[in-house]
Amino acid sequence: MNFEFFISRRVAANGQQSFSRIIIRIAAGAVALSIAVMITATSLISGFKQEISSKIFGFWGHIHITDLDVGQSLLDAYPIHIKQNFYPFLDTVQSVPYTEEVTRFGKIIEKERRTKGGIRHIQTFALKPGIIKSKAEIEGIILKGVGKDFDWDFMAHYIKKGQAIAHADSAMSSDILISQQTADRLRVDVGDKFVVHFVEKGEQLKRRFNICGIYRTGLEEYDRKFALVDIRQIQRLLGWSENEVGGFEVFIEDIDDLLPIEDYVYGELPNDLNSETIRSKFPEIFEWLELQNINETVIMALMLSVAIINMMTALLILILERANMIGILKALGTANWSIRRIFLYYAAYIMLAGLFWGNLIGIGLCWLQDRFGFIQLDEANYYLSVAPVDINLWTILLLNVGTLIITLVFLVIPSYLVSTISPVKAIRFK
Repeated sequence: MNFEFFISRRVAANGQQSFSRIIIRIAAGAVALSIAVMITATSLISGFKQEISSKIFGFWGHIHITDLDVGQSLLDAYPIHIKQNFYPFLDTVQSVPYTEEVTRFGKIIEKERRTKGGIRHIQTFALKPGIIKSKAEIEGIILKGVGKDFDWDFMAHYIKKGQAIAHADSAMSSDILISQQTADRLRVDVGDKFVVHFVEKGEQLKRRFNICGIYRTGLEEYDRKFALVDIRQIQRLLGWSENEVGGFEVFIEDIDDLLPIEDYVYGELPNDLNSETIRSKFPEIFEWLELQNINETVIMALMLSVAIINMMTALLILILERANMIGILKALGTANWSIRRIFLYYAAYIMLAGLFWGNLIGIGLCWLQDRFGFIQLDEANYYLSVAPVDINLWTILLLNVGTLIITLVFLVIPSYLVSTISPVKAIRFK
């Protein structure tokens, strides 16, 4: 049996009856608190970023294909012919090859890789701004035209009343899907009708729509501005043929593959078309999400500092309490490093106890939040009504291992106190 480990087990067993047991419990409690807060914070921030990103990508897709002359504004209307070599071919792409630069021994080499996922879906869209006039109110709106290829899986989760737009094969649908925010301001409901006014080439046009459903995504900026209609309505308003659209939305399976797939899509386009990721179209939202990483780093650094400081204090007290034992071991010829390892093993035992309870508390809180949603958010400011959690077991394992290793490395410093203890004085000390 390992000598140092054996002695540390006996010291730990007797430590529960010594005067330092309160210090040990405080140290274990600090470790438990630190790891619980880190697990909770990481899960909440990861869930928050994932939920917001999925909402934005679900509403707009991951990649936009538009005319080369279209600027940053989504409202620039340049028709694209729907008959393209990439449509609907792209949604059959299961993975994409790409080149990754890897640094080895100070040299940069290129390695061939393939994306984890491919392209899930591609669909057409067209946009047209207008003004809604109901019986009571007037409201600005942007109509997003969608066709039969529109994937309703995302919107189906957010339709609060009514149903999706019914696309007939021959007749153009007059259905419109508006947001809850727009419905409240206009004081209308499912089944009501209103007129939308447009200006096209200096001519005033108007169309009557029937409210088929009301949705709420929680993305207040989009809910306030957008409504969904049959794409043929937009085509007629803009004077386009049925084979002309405003662009294509591409949905991918794994967000980590966004850049290589965007490069692949761009390579499949003709010279008069351009592709752009939604991250580059709406950089302010994703920059705001990236700021959450700073909050996460600060919280983890503070919690790790709490664990380290408490464990260092506890180790110093344990060494001073066992000064007599240290003196006897030195008199028997035990090396300083062996004695220090005894206390490092003891500290690891305390930390493992704290990590156990911290994981139990942290994962338990995350599970309760995921199950019951007791932490509420202001949806107008955070785009979510309930704080989401994303429990990643690999992240939790990394937090535990990292906390244990980093703290033990710092504990090597106070363990040097063992070297300063004189055997003769220590044995006399009672």
